[in-house]
Amino acid sequence: MATIERVQTGMRIEKRVLKVLKAMAEVHDLSLGDLIEGIVLHSFEGKTPFGDESLKKIADLKKIYGLTLNAADSHKLIEEPKKGKRR
Repeated sequence: MATIERVQTGMRIEKRVLKVLKAMAEVHDLSLGDLIEGIVLHSFEGKTPFGDESLKKIADLKKIYGLTLNAADSHKLIEEPKKGKRR
């Protein structure tokens, strides 16, 4: 076991991505933060964070929440301007 220090952060994330992440955290009985830490730590080592069963569940959740984004979209996302604000 490693002793760690956690910090609170205000992170912005795409709405449907967050819904899928929250659902996967629930499936695995984890907090959202624990799930994200696990995904990142696996990724840092070049490992996939999810097995086949979890990937199938993610595909189902993506359909449920209308998430059509994929890895190729990750550096091309443009945020919609807030309603009521002028540019």
